[in-house]
Amino acid sequence: MRFNSKKGSQEDLSTEKKMTCFTEISSLMITISIVIILAYPFLQSSPPTEAIKSSNSNHDPLFNYRQSAHFKNSAKCAIFPTSSTSSKICNPSLVHISMTLDTKFLRGSVAAIHSILRHSHCPENLFFHFISSDTTNPEPHLEKIFPLLAFKIYYFNPGIVQKKISSTIRDALEHPLNYARNYLAELLEPCVERVIYLDSDIILVDDISSLWRTSLGSRTVGSPEYCHANFTNYFTPKFWSHKKFFRVFRGRRPCYFNTGVMVIDLSKWRKYRYTRKLERWMKIQRVHRIYELGSLPPFLLVFGGKIAPIHQKWNQHGLGGDNLRGSCRNIHAGPISLLHWSGGGKPWLRLDSGNSCPLDQIWARYDLHAPPM
Repeated sequence: MRFNSKKGSQEDLSTEKKMTCFTEISSLMITISIVIILAYPFLQSSPPTEAIKSSNSNHDPLFNYRQSAHFKNSAKCAIFPTSSTSSKICNPSLVHISMTLDTKFLRGSVAAIHSILRHSHCPENLFFHFISSDTTNPEPHLEKIFPLLAFKIYYFNPGIVQKKISSTIRDALEHPLNYARNYLAELLEPCVERVIYLDSDIILVDDISSLWRTSLGSRTVGSPEYCHANFTNYFTPKFWSHKKFFRVFRGRRPCYFNTGVMVIDLSKWRKYRYTRKLERWMKIQRVHRIYELGSLPPFLLVFGGKIAPIHQKWNQHGLGGDNLRGSCRNIHAGPISLLHWSGGGKPWLRLDSGNSCPLDQIWARYDLHAPPM
């Protein structure tokens, strides 16, 4: 059989050109996607943020914020009669959202709230349940930043968990407020049967009502799962070497999930007393040291393999880098509804230091903090 070298070289050249073209098109599509993501907040019809500074009598720079724009419902939204906070709390037709409020992370919380309101078609149908351990009342500051926001602040006593917390690989993970999510079913009114829990270092670029409508089926907690992650790494060798510990996963196929974004059926949580189950593992941890990562592992132990899976677009996590260095990370492949700066690096700190990561610029578009004059 004769081999036509000229024909072969032409075919190789043609293949090479096709591959080059494919590579260029792929690079162009990635660039276009990133530009769309960056521009998305400004493609909305919401009015621009008003340049009104929120201040208190002491002019504390921690509470120096611009006032948010007033976000109103679109025409397609259901209209609920204006009512008191107490009656709104028990309205199951509203979207109930819970977040923690901590002075150190307040700037992140304000940006997160701003992003939720900006991308909601029915922002007046949202109700926020804020959990705080601060001795100073943040309510007047929030009212100045978000005049139309429907919310209630609940006090979480750090003493409830201080003696249950063990040391971790990062000091921030030991903060008692990180464990407040364990007690939502007790902190919130019994009439609140469902809630979305969100960390303070997130930004939404989608309507939160889509997340609210997620079906949990028979499950108590819904969250994006990441089954490619090495699940064994979340527990110490001692855990995996003792049957009395690892047998908890018998009959389950547990995957990693991030507790910074969860949809929770509070009725089922109360019924099955999940707070007590989380506390049991925290007590075991104090004696046997079976994990290293703060408030996350108890959730994995109780709910791993029992999660209602939610689309991963609702938690593009890890943008804060690793727990120690907080290095820059890229967006994962796929659609995006929520960006999460979990990890050691927080966007507001990196931006202020002049050492920001590219994706921190997305977060900056929702930042309402005003530098002192």
